[in-house]
Amino acid sequence: MTVNQKKFPPCFADLESVFPMGDEGLRQTPESCMPCCYKTDCLRKAMADRGGIAVRQEMVDRAYESGRVGFFERWSRKKALSAQKQKKDKSL
Repeated sequence: MTVNQKKFPPCFADLESVFPMGDEGLRQTPESCMPCCYKTDCLRKAMADRGGIAVRQEMVDRAYESGRVGFFERWSRKKALSAQKQKKDKSL
């Protein structure tokens, strides 16, 4: 019996390759990733890892700076993300 294994490119799920910080301080997927058949799975895997938590923390900070969330909402979200980060650290 053979197992079907996908051969992923070397950049697969590397957050800094598939979702790098742009010139304006926002993350965006590079054009080179658009034709890749693995782009959706790749980005999902990258965001599910520890680096994805850091991206979510960046999003919370931007929301706070723009006034879309208040101090307590920011504090609550960052505390929850920190707990997720610690949980992932323990599981490694």
